[in-house]
Amino acid sequence: MPDLSRERKAISAPAVKPRRPSILLLLLVGLTGCASESRPGLPPGSPFAEDVAVANETLTHGVASGEVTNESALVWFRTAGPAQATVEWAPDSADGGTGALRSAAMTTSQEHDFTAAVRLDGLRPATRYRYRVLTGEAQAEAGAGRFVTAADSTVSQPVTFLWSGDIGGQGHCRDQQTGYRIFDLMAGQRPAFLLLLGDTIYGDDRCPSPPNVAGSDFLATTLDGYRAKHRYQREDQALRRFLTSVPVYAVWDDHEVRNNFSGPGDPLMAVGRQAFMEYWPIGTPPEDPHRLYRSFRRGADLELFILDTRQYRSANAEPDGARKTMLGKAQRDWLLEGLARSTATWKIIATVVPLAVPKAGSKLVPGNDSWAPGADGTGFQTELRLIVNELLARRIRNVVWLVTDVHFAQVNAYDPDGDGQTDFHEFICGPLAANPGKLALPDAAFRPTTLYSATGFMNFGKVTVLRDSLTLEIIDETGTSRFAQTFPSRS
Repeated sequence: MPDLSRERKAISAPAVKPRRPSILLLLLVGLTGCASESRPGLPPGSPFAEDVAVANETLTHGVASGEVTNESALVWFRTAGPAQATVEWAPDSADGGTGALRSAAMTTSQEHDFTAAVRLDGLRPATRYRYRVLTGEAQAEAGAGRFVTAADSTVSQPVTFLWSGDIGGQGHCRDQQTGYRIFDLMAGQRPAFLLLLGDTIYGDDRCPSPPNVAGSDFLATTLDGYRAKHRYQREDQALRRFLTSVPVYAVWDDHEVRNNFSGPGDPLMAVGRQAFMEYWPIGTPPEDPHRLYRSFRRGADLELFILDTRQYRSANAEPDGARKTMLGKAQRDWLLEGLARSTATWKIIATVVPLAVPKAGSKLVPGNDSWAPGADGTGFQTELRLIVNELLARRIRNVVWLVTDVHFAQVNAYDPDGDGQTDFHEFICGPLAANPGKLALPDAAFRPTTLYSATGFMNFGKVTVLRDSLTLEIIDETGTSRFAQTFPSRS
């Protein structure tokens, strides 16, 4: 797994020009000894107050945690202006917490829109942690949250998590009365984490007011515009409540820039990417600060492989063939090698575009946008077939692809070699808050069997992983379970 630390770098050029992305300030803690200290005056066994605080006016857009492993996590926050800040954390009292550690002080700045992400190291596996963000000379508490670290890769235990995407599209934005209320329902599921798969903003779409809260009725075309779209989302109280208690692994899709954009040829890609990375707790290796694909192990039975299907892709309109790629060679090799090497029972691949459901392009960006073949000869099926052939040749079992993007729910089982046994599954869900999509059945090339397909409602997916099974549930915005099935693992 790559080092998840980043450094914040200064930005001096105008906001309309592509910038180097924001980089995490590496804060060595715990075992390093030089960047942490015990905080005196805490009651034994109760490092923080029982209730997790919602951020006040000092932290204008709440707090969030992410990139949680068995020994580290990132804590994200945004201050109202330049501010000195530290993060303090400790195991929950129920897990033997008796004192807190504190990070080195850092100062937020305008060059990254006053956002920061602080890495906590030296954590204990399978442990509940609480954290506080302290600001100002007095180091007063400004916000607090919690997360649970992953179990060691040798420990088999149940893991329940959620996934979805597509927030605030086609006029379904922060309703003036209810906001994004689906996040309160999601928090009630008590997941270990949320896998947030793209379209976290709709930079190329307007949110009319009324019926929505004012502040997003514009099209983003600059760095400041994309930042404003992210701020608008994070001002929602239900989303902020959710992020205080559920860590997130986030990746982008097209609407973080514009509909169906493909690759570095898009002039807005760099600024859209920078704003996205500033507003989510994401770690990148120092040698590759733009990298968004990464993997995470969650105990003995689950490994996540999060793909970046945007910044390396060929133009959508290019005819499908051996040279056309959605992932780029480096990422594709990383995926195949990681899957083959993984000892986890279940290998979850997160992709924000469907495998076999065609997704037509637009006048702005022509060509099929998904892996599936388009009627015009575009698509990325040649590359997908290479990946599928490797899965079969290496006998990689228990692979599940988690998908969003098309704004409907669908469950597909694939038997590409035609031997009568399912070789992998594809689970599609969403949107969280956008127009429902028009149903489409998967292309026949990989011999799909569609177990469920429905549209017309907001929804998210819930997955529970055990050594011998994986249970999927699709849940709508009222809390109704629309589909549930348990899939046994294969040896």
